[in-house]
Parts: sequence; structure tokens; C-alpha cells
Amino acid sequence: MSYKKITLKPKKEESLRRFHPWIFSGAVAQKDSNLTEGEVVNVYTANNDFIAVGHYQIGSIEVRVLSFQERNIDAAFWKEKLNTAFSLRKSIGVVSETNTAYRLIHGEGDNLPGLIIDIYGNTAVMQSHSVGMHESRVEISNALIEVLGSTLKNVYYKSETTLPYKADLGAENGYLVGGKDVEDIAIENGLKFQPDWVKGQKTGFFVDQRDNRALIEKYSKDKSVLNMFCYTGGFSFYAMRGEAKLVHSVDSSAKAIMLTQNNVELNFPNDSRHSAYAEDAFKYLAKINKGDYDLIVLDPPAFAKHRGAIKNALQGYKRLNATAFEKIAPGGILFTFSCSQVISKDAFRLAVFSAAAQTGRSVKILHQLTQPADHPINIYHPEGEYLKGLVLYVE
Repeated sequence: MSYKKITLKPKKEESLRRFHPWIFSGAVAQKDSNLTEGEVVNVYTANNDFIAVGHYQIGSIEVRVLSFQERNIDAAFWKEKLNTAFSLRKSIGVVSETNTAYRLIHGEGDNLPGLIIDIYGNTAVMQSHSVGMHESRVEISNALIEVLGSTLKNVYYKSETTLPYKADLGAENGYLVGGKDVEDIAIENGLKFQPDWVKGQKTGFFVDQRDNRALIEKYSKDKSVLNMFCYTGGFSFYAMRGEAKLVHSVDSSAKAIMLTQNNVELNFPNDSRHSAYAEDAFKYLAKINKGDYDLIVLDPPAFAKHRGAIKNALQGYKRLNATAFEKIAPGGILFTFSCSQVISKDAFRLAVFSAAAQTGRSVKILHQLTQPADHPINIYHPEGEYLKGLVLYVE
């Protein structure tokens, strides 16, 4: 297939020779006329050598690379990419009867920039972050059905809030495939939950915390646990299976508290150890007594979604963690996270270190946490590393 052409300025292909999947607008010398946002383009060096094929878009990132080989972006391409991703998930053991929730496609980590696909039982939830992926949504959903076979009955498209707003695509959330035979229960490490992909945040559940939730289970025995920013209560029901003596879940959203209560009830019906509160996290932490909790989880939403917000975000992390350090019981364990991609591991760690120093408590790092293997980081695209966490022992 013949695609329109973009030509780079001299020596602007070096990052592509290192397989970085983004081409910035400042690297472009010229392009064919009448380019439409989202269409597939071939990219050439100043010497007219082919170097990449990808989706054209308007903005600072002008091309998101789909392949560094000259090839057609067709049904066979999507099937090949999805097969590769599915094979990886099977090989790392996240596809099983005791785990029916996982991320199948993680954007650049799976060499498909702008595309997220999470699997919940017999439903795939697809999210486009680029116009190109939006325009390819039907081909991708058809390939999904082929690759996953009879286990997949539904493909739900959820991109109203993730597509570039200037593109004005009029995208609507809804089922591309199925919509009737929908399993509303998914399983993670043997625990049940109800993902809410229609009205919930992101794709309906935060599958990126699976490994970290499993870790909290090991630390929860006989502990009083506080799960802040609980959303759907993932850390809470893992702590309960870990034999915590009590678990309190807190979120400012009444909807999130309802989801948490539903998920806890699925796994531990009528269990008096759990209580949930719809309250502001900072206010809740401020009013509790020192020693009320032996284990605290801080998993806030992204404090910084762009570089201009980094300074304020770091102050937010420092303030939040300082309060937790002040209130946690001696010998307590703090799980603390940042999911802000623009906050580096070092910057987050420094904010937590500063919070600890402010309180004067003796603190030891037990674990340094990140995203799980079904959220892979392309070695040529370090920007894909976004989740960072620390497990701390507070004397």
C-alpha cells in the first residue's frame, strides 16, 4: 500500500535508529499535502531512506511509529501485534482461571503507541489515545476476536475522554462487538471484583497494582489497615485475605466507596472487619490518632499530568506522606505510590524522604515497586515507566 510521505531534517533520524517510537514536529522538514490526522504515513530521512511507518497526528508528537520496517498497516498487522502481546501475557502467567483480568496492550510497551486494551473476563476494554488508533478501532476489535478466540465475547470502546480534544471526532463510548453476554465479575489472583468500564475511571479497574496488592496480603496479618484513595477497594480485599484484623477504606468519591463495598462483599460477605468512608484523604488522615493503623496504603490519583504541575505535585506527595508518617503506629508499614508519569522515581523518593525527615521517624525501605509485567516498558521508550512505589518500615 502506498502511504503519504514525511521527510525529516538532516540528522533528525538518530532517535529512530535507536527505535524511539515518537517523531517530534521539530524534526520534520516536509510532508505531503492534504495529510489527515490519524492516517498512516511513511517517514524518510533527509537522504530519502525509509526509516519508519506510523500514525500522523497534529501536535508536538507528529508521528507515532508502528513499525521500523516498510509494511502495510492492515488486518494482518493488527493480528500479528495482538498475537505477540497475547503470547507474552500467557508466558508470564497472567492469563489463567484464577486471573481473568490483565492488560493485553500497553501502548509503546507493546509497540502500539496510543492504544490500551484491558481484558476483564470475556470483555476487552479498548482505549485510544491517538486519532490513528481511533480510526483503526474496528480492524483492531476484529483482530482481537480472532486472536483471543471463544474466550472473548465483547469489545467495549472507551475513548471519549482520552482522544485529542482538538480532533473533534465525536467519539462515543460503546460496544464494538457484543454487549449482551457480558460477565460482570472478573478474577484477580483468585479474588473477585466488578470492573465498571462503562462509568468507572480508566478502563474500570487498576490492573497495574496486581502485584503490589498481592504483596500487601503478605504484610496484613493481624494488622489494622488503612487504604487511602481506595477507588474499587483492591488493596482492601487483599488485606482481608491476608488476615488483617480490620480494614478501613477511604475515598472522596461516594461511587468509589460503593464499588469498594461491593467488591469486599463479593469476597468476604458480612465481614465486620471492613468499613468504608467517603471522605477527603487529607482531612481523614489529619483527624485520626497516632497508632490507629499499623499499615497504611497511599495510592492517590496522578498529582501531575504535565510537567508544569511537577512542583505542586511533589509538595502534595510530601504533605500526604508526612501526615502518614506522623500517624502510623510504631513498627508500621507504609505502602506509598505515585502514578504520575512526569514524576521520576528519584523525585518521588526525594519527596517521601523529605516527608520522613520532617517527622523525624526512623524509616527503612523494604521494597521498591513498579508496574507489573503486563504493563511492559519498551527499553527504547523509558517514558513508559510511570508507576513507582515504596514499601517502608516506620520505627
